[in-house]
Amino acid sequence: MEGKINKQLKKVLKKIVKEAHEPLAVADAKLGGVIKEKLNLSCIHSPVVNELMRGIRSQMDGLIPGVEPREMAAMCLGLAHSLSRYRLKFSADKVDTMIVQAISLLDDLDKELNNYIMRCREWYGWHFPELGKIISDNLTYCKCLQKVGDRKNYASAKLSELLPEEVEAEVKAAAEISMGTEVSEEDICNILHLCTQVIEISEYRTQLYEYLQNRMMAIAPNVTVTVGELVGARLIAHAGSLLNLAKHAASTVQILGAEKALFRALKSRRDTPKYGLIYHASLVGQTSPKHKGKISRMLAAKTVLAIRYDAFGEDSSSAMGVENRAKLEARLRTLEDRGIRKISGTGKALAKTEKYEHKSEVKTYDPSGDSTLPTCSKKRKIEQVDKEDEITEKKAKKAKIKVKVEEEEEEKVAEEEETSVKKKKKRGKKKHIKEEPLSEEEPCTSTAIASPEKKKKKKKKRENED
Repeated sequence: MEGKINKQLKKVLKKIVKEAHEPLAVADAKLGGVIKEKLNLSCIHSPVVNELMRGIRSQMDGLIPGVEPREMAAMCLGLAHSLSRYRLKFSADKVDTMIVQAISLLDDLDKELNNYIMRCREWYGWHFPELGKIISDNLTYCKCLQKVGDRKNYASAKLSELLPEEVEAEVKAAAEISMGTEVSEEDICNILHLCTQVIEISEYRTQLYEYLQNRMMAIAPNVTVTVGELVGARLIAHAGSLLNLAKHAASTVQILGAEKALFRALKSRRDTPKYGLIYHASLVGQTSPKHKGKISRMLAAKTVLAIRYDAFGEDSSSAMGVENRAKLEARLRTLEDRGIRKISGTGKALAKTEKYEHKSEVKTYDPSGDSTLPTCSKKRKIEQVDKEDEITEKKAKKAKIKVKVEEEEEEKVAEEEETSVKKKKKRGKKKHIKEEPLSEEEPCTSTAIASPEKKKKKKKKRENED
């Protein structure tokens, strides 16, 4: 293994050296070099030799008589496991499951601490509500409660170890004129017990954070330098392990943790998210909002390189991470100062600046802007305005007259039509009356002549009808 000769192999080769007349076929080139140096035996390593070795392994049952196939399979499996263990160099320091458990526990502790502190402030606020506004730090608040208890004890208590002098004086003054209700000793005991729980959990959280920092520097030093221990640990926990994270592409690492937003955007055909867990890295937080997408993309690319180096590399130094972070910071500075400098097209060429040429323009004096008086008098302007008004009034009058004339003509036409209709009706009635007496006279003799009296009656009837 690794180009080293075993004692048993050495004994066998020494016997072969005396009788060997042809070169020795070797599967490992390093081992062949060592054999040639120490035993002065010529060796060959080529693709043909590899094919020959493969054929020997496949026909091992026939070449070695007296061995059952089941025993040979068990021997091959055991050899493969021992070789893989040796090559992987398994060590307890490289176990990334500890990081996954530690970061999950840290998040759970943060949630519990927030709930406990909120309950403690609300509970003690009934007794001394002014203290919550004066002391903003949660741990200091709980320590003050644990030391003093009832608000009557604040006047004689010494809080110089926990609070500055100004804040201590303000707390004592507020305790004297507090608007809170009175509380029994049993209630105070329960509140103090909750305060001790908060202090113990916060102390354990700081200890767990230090442990996580040390484990991250041992397992993934380059990722820790590039992104930070918390973001790096969350990425590893989200992927499941460091090896699984190393298999992801840079674009996947960039949006890792924003899967819901990604699929929602794809479903609704909107813009996909630019960052996930990597948003909480310090480099992304430093940038302006318009450059956050670019920096997160570049940071994801460098982070993937650091992850693969930590997962598969043998070196445990953080030099690569430091170099990548320096490049990212330099790129961030150039993005922020883009408007000032002009960079040439190629990366190797120096920045080119355009040659400055002074262009002098000869301008003539314009005297039109000197006089501030108007060119025409106000009176003339008023007269012009009056004339324009008169013209518009005349036009409006003419239009009205035209409209009236048209209306009158329409009325006359309508009247004429009505009179013509009436005349037609009268003529129709007269004809009807003439036809009636003729029809009555028809039964009489045709040669008979109407008497003059009848003619007179008919004329009277017509006149009355008219």
